[in-house]
Amino acid sequence: MKPPEKLIAQLGELAPGMPIVFGGDKVTFVGEGLAEAFAPGDRLVIVQETGDLLHIPAAIQHLAEAGVSRAVEAFGALGSVQDQAISDFFEAFASALEDNAVWSRILEANTRDVAHAQARGRSTTRLTVSETMRRDMMSGLRAWRDAPAGRGEVLERLNHTGWTVEQVKAPLGVVGFVFEGRPNVFADAAGVLRTGNTAVFRIGSDALGTAQAIVDHALNPALATCGLPDGAISLIPSPDHAAGWALFSDPRLALAVARGSGAAVAQLGAIARQTGTPVSLHGTGGAWLVADVSANAERFAAAVYHSLDRKVCNTLNVCCIVRDRAHDLLPAFLQGLEAAGKRRDGCKLHVLAGSEDFIPDDWRGAETDVVRPEGVQREPRVEILAQDDLGREWEWEGTPEVTLALVNDLAEAMALFNRYSPRLVASLIAEDTSAQTRFFATIDAPFTGDGFTRWVDGQFALARPELGLSNWESGRLFARGGVLAGDGVFTVKTRVLQSDINLDRNPETAKWP
Repeated sequence: MKPPEKLIAQLGELAPGMPIVFGGDKVTFVGEGLAEAFAPGDRLVIVQETGDLLHIPAAIQHLAEAGVSRAVEAFGALGSVQDQAISDFFEAFASALEDNAVWSRILEANTRDVAHAQARGRSTTRLTVSETMRRDMMSGLRAWRDAPAGRGEVLERLNHTGWTVEQVKAPLGVVGFVFEGRPNVFADAAGVLRTGNTAVFRIGSDALGTAQAIVDHALNPALATCGLPDGAISLIPSPDHAAGWALFSDPRLALAVARGSGAAVAQLGAIARQTGTPVSLHGTGGAWLVADVSANAERFAAAVYHSLDRKVCNTLNVCCIVRDRAHDLLPAFLQGLEAAGKRRDGCKLHVLAGSEDFIPDDWRGAETDVVRPEGVQREPRVEILAQDDLGREWEWEGTPEVTLALVNDLAEAMALFNRYSPRLVASLIAEDTSAQTRFFATIDAPFTGDGFTRWVDGQFALARPELGLSNWESGRLFARGGVLAGDGVFTVKTRVLQSDINLDRNPETAKWP
């Protein structure tokens, strides 16, 4: 009997122990919990890189599909929307956030989110909204208001006899964006509209209420007031991780952007890649600071202090000091760390094994209160760290936490960075210009400096709110910088303007009546 040319069946149920092939030559098995939860109409995503089996309930799949469908339709409509209307949207969005009545509703939602997160022992340092965050959001939106539109910009023009070729900047399409509990990211990511793109967001469960309040009371009214199409920017109203999986497995996305913890971001990137969608991943960070033999101690102490004001991806995580200068640079480091602790809630030090003899006794024998998501904990002020753990990022809540390593020279510090770090931010304190030149050429990171590490931010450094900062942990980027901003989300169309109607590839043989 001849088999049918094409047979398509829908997965209706899963059984415990059912084998699932992934990666072409590997097998994983369905667990009891997954088999019990799976229902007809649900989706099962097999992550081909890891064999993870991800369950997407039908209701969540429909939410994600609906959001992408609205964004696809909005993208088609944006082509006929004037750039001024998009500029007006950014001002309307900023003005709504400036309105105290609107902001009070956002604050109320955020207060509930923070309380729920604290009850679950979750970190709230990035979740809590503040006046500073409010000002930054408004400033970012107004920066997009004033930025060049970008759509239709001629990047290159080549004139031939009788015809001209132009390379023209054009919108990319629908951007899928999954990010952690930082409500201000909405304003950053809205920048994709500047170049004529649309976006669908999924935010972590901790910040979903705050995000929904921003959408309901500021973003959606701004879209409507300025005549932008419904769905140009939308939020999937689900706290479930499956909403992100469903979004990133939709082949209609032109770009998938993820921000958050390293493992979750890597998984989302794998889902998008196997769907055929380009990805821009912004996960683990943690900055490194190196004090060379030529370092100025005062400059070094200041760099340590100013790099520890709060915990984000460009916060100082590992500090390397050359042993020949330990007698004065180590006290300078501890001075900067202690000062940062007074600014916050104490400080904690992790010391690479083999470097502990340099630490003063009053530090090694002390205990300190450390602010953790689950509450204040009494812990040793100094703990020894194995070299294999040198790349560990300290996700501190209120107590600055840093790793210290004593090294023989600058070359050893750079080798440790290139091996163990997430390859994001590196800074060298050195008066020797040749050392700075060697550092910039050798260090495997997109962001390097000669002072504090916290400068790495699109809005702070480049006056462009960022969608994320790309590290080089998974390889260097092709033909673009590490800061992904809204005006960097575009493609290039090639257009020909022909003035000679008799243009022909073979003019010697061309015959026209």
